[in-house]
Amino acid sequence: MVVMTFGWAWQKRHRNIGIVDVLWSACVAAAALVAAALGDGATTPRVLLAVLGATWGLRLAAHLWLRVRSEPEDGRYQYLRAHWNSHQGKIFGFFQFQAGLVVLFALPFVAVAANPRDDGLGWWIAAIVVWLGSVGGEAIADRQLARFRARPENRGKTCRNGLWRYSRHPNYFFEWLHWFAYVLLAIGSPLWWLALAGPVVMFVFLRWVSGIPFTEQQALRTRGEDYRQYQRTTPMLFPWFPSVDDAPGAKERTS
Repeated sequence: MVVMTFGWAWQKRHRNIGIVDVLWSACVAAAALVAAALGDGATTPRVLLAVLGATWGLRLAAHLWLRVRSEPEDGRYQYLRAHWNSHQGKIFGFFQFQAGLVVLFALPFVAVAANPRDDGLGWWIAAIVVWLGSVGGEAIADRQLARFRARPENRGKTCRNGLWRYSRHPNYFFEWLHWFAYVLLAIGSPLWWLALAGPVVMFVFLRWVSGIPFTEQQALRTRGEDYRQYQRTTPMLFPWFPSVDDAPGAKERTS
């Protein structure tokens, strides 16, 4: 709550709510370190939790900070600010809500830190593989999008390069997949069921609350028909091959 209060004060001065995402990622990384340090489980799952959880969160925070400090306020937050008429009380409440979400997403870490098993080598390897694949995939998707957005000729266009050809939100997909690493690390823990909060809650938020709905509404406002065509041909979240756009006039628009 203290960190988010400082974040609210920063956005008030710089008019950029996007700092909330940076702080959320950093706070969740810190939560992984705290849970690993204070947990009474076996050494191996706690060490893996500290390394994987902190590295994931700090990488994401660093990536988001580069965007926040070098770009104007994200269109989603510009819309939110306009919708609230820049009411600082509502924006403050939004920041504190994110503080609460840190606690919610720390529950999988509590489950891992309570795991008494130190002999689950197969599960540890599986967790590392899932973590490497998901965090690596998210980093690749972020890099591909950053390169696309850096080119002036792409302004107003939709990225269809690399992973973005197979999913409209590959970064969100890998972000969701990453939380299964802690489910695997929690196998054998008396609190294993808490680890399910990670992928379940993340999917709900990405799919129906603050992820995809806000992102796509903003994309439609800024890219219009180009993004509608992207919606018709590209899977929303789970990567798959793009389909043919059979809407009237599609051939003329793409030729």
